[in-house]
Amino acid sequence: MNQAPRIETARISGPFQIEIHWSTGEVFTTGLKDLIGPPRKEDPFCALHDPAFFAQGHADDWGDGLIWLGGLNLGADRLYTLGRKQAGLSTREDLVQWMERNNLSLAHAAEAIGMTRRMVAYYKNGSRPTPKTVWLAGIGYEVLECHAA
Repeated sequence: MNQAPRIETARISGPFQIEIHWSTGEVFTTGLKDLIGPPRKEDPFCALHDPAFFAQGHADDWGDGLIWLGGLNLGADRLYTLGRKQAGLSTREDLVQWMERNNLSLAHAAEAIGMTRRMVAYYKNGSRPTPKTVWLAGIGYEVLECHAA
C-alpha cells in the first residue's frame, strides 16, 4: 500500500461515534464530538448535533471521507489520524514533529531508528501507518540524545 488509508466501511456506532474499517486492516471506533465542537448556528456542522441527521453519515464511494446530506463531509486523512490518536497509537503528524524537534532529515531519521529512508518516507507521508515499534524507537532516540548532551 503506497497511498493514504481509505475508508472501506463506516457504521454509526453511537452518538458522535463511527466504527471505521480502514484499507490498512485497522478498525477504529472514532468519537467525533470534540472534532464537531459545540453547536453554533453559523457553523454548517451544527446539523451533526441532531442524532437522526448524524446517523445518516456514510463513507463516500471512493473511501476518501464520510458524507452527509447537504454536502457536509469529513476527510479520511483527518478521521484516520483522529482514530489512531484515540486508540493511543502514533500518527504521521507525531513522526513529522519528532523529526522537526530533532532536526532530522529523512536519511538521518532512518539512521537514528535503524530503518531505510524509504520506510520513514512512507510513514512520514502517511501512506503507511507508523508502527508502535518505530514510535518507541523515536522516543528512545530522544532519551539517549538528551542524556548524551
